[in-house]
Amino acid sequence: MICHIAICDDNPADSGYLSKLLDIWAMKQKIQLKTEIFPSSEAFLFRYAENKNFHIILLDIEMDGMDGVTLAKQVRQGDEALQIIFITGYSDYIAEGYEVAALHYLMKPLNEDKFYSVMNRAVEKVNQNDRCLNLNQSGEMVRIPLYEIRYLDVRKNYVTIHCRKDYTVKQTLNFFEKELDNRFYRVGRSLILNLNDIRRITKTEVHLSDGSILPLPRGAYDPLNRAVITCT
Repeated sequence: MICHIAICDDNPADSGYLSKLLDIWAMKQKIQLKTEIFPSSEAFLFRYAENKNFHIILLDIEMDGMDGVTLAKQVRQGDEALQIIFITGYSDYIAEGYEVAALHYLMKPLNEDKFYSVMNRAVEKVNQNDRCLNLNQSGEMVRIPLYEIRYLDVRKNYVTIHCRKDYTVKQTLNFFEKELDNRFYRVGRSLILNLNDIRRITKTEVHLSDGSILPLPRGAYDPLNRAVITCT
């Protein structure tokens, strides 16, 4: 696989430096790389309208014209798989990164070792996104990318997979638990959550990125928080 990366930064010196770091990282990891540099959010969106095959975007936040957070929000409306890495000289925007499921914030000036570590995580996420759950629905095979699944719940003998379109099948939650990977976490007897989709956890509820609010069983708060921290 060729890893397709976008650098979006209106400072040519910064984008050039990022490109050099990417080349060093790719050589060390033996990864084939295709890097495109964009001087503005608008330039990236123009290219993105033609070609959505980007795996990772290194995104400056403060740019002339459209800022990086606004760009990320636009992209997230139709693309949940793109790995967004914000690069900024300010920590004021970190809370907004949760809205767009940003993988990480990197502060300027960059620490090279930290940069390489975050890139390794991004590639792991890209590889994870290639995995699918296969369902047999009325004699037809349906493939659901795992990253699209927000949660699974069970009622009586039926499990519902909640994603872009919900699917209900006669099966056990134990069966699906074995088919999923470590981004998913079992909560009690009736719920499996995609940890990457969690935006807020209280003592009694978990809030997901699509606005869903699900009840938490007693005693689930601390273990779920630990699972989220470990996953991220």
